Amino acid sequence: MATNLAIDDRLIDEARRIGHHKTKKEAVNAALDEYIRWRKQVQILDHFGTIDFDPNYDYKKMRSLDRIAADRK
Repeated sequence: MATNLAIDDRLIDEARRIGHHKTKKEAVNAALDEYIRWRKQVQILDHFGTIDFDPNYDYKKMRSLDRIAADRK
């Protein structure tokens, strides 16, 4: 999809230099990818402390049960 954007030349040049990108398009795509990944991480952090857990849950026991079930297949 072709899109025309008015991007500050100083910003794009600095982004290209810092990111070692050959083209403006490459710099913009990398910046968008980084922005999206960062926002997804922030969304995950928003859930911190909101999920209940069982302090008596024994993950080691559950792993051994998973192995036993897998061996029976």
